[in-house]
Amino acid sequence: MSLAAVRLAVPADAPAMAEIHAECFTKSWNADAIVQFIAVPGCLALIASTAGDLPAHGFLIVRSAGDEAELLTLAVHPDHRGVGLARTLLLHATARLRAAGARQIFLEVDETNTSARGLYQSLGAVVVGRRKRYYEHGADADIFSLAL
Repeated sequence: MSLAAVRLAVPADAPAMAEIHAECFTKSWNADAIVQFIAVPGCLALIASTAGDLPAHGFLIVRSAGDEAELLTLAVHPDHRGVGLARTLLLHATARLRAAGARQIFLEVDETNTSARGLYQSLGAVVVGRRKRYYEHGADADIFSLAL
């Protein structure tokens, strides 16, 4: 596991988060969209860095309602992959969600994203459905559920 520093994101983090998102996704979110998520009650936005309080290297945003949550996005800058940031972010998020009363988290994953699929499955997530042609490039998305 990574020795990452994880903290709650604040609006001032949005530009760095948007840069990471743009490195990871063709259809990325801009800083304004990320600020909106950070401000919404029920959304949890965490950022992580491999070097303490230096600029973020990864982040996630989760939205919860009642006892369910949805992972909206998880992004780790390509230069910082493979050191456990995504796992660390997910473990921090699931602990917070569990403490807040969530019992299950859902997420969609590109069927071809073997790294993400492996991570989620290693944490106990299971495929519960599929969204055909969910992504712009035509790939299907598997819907995963992770019991908390």
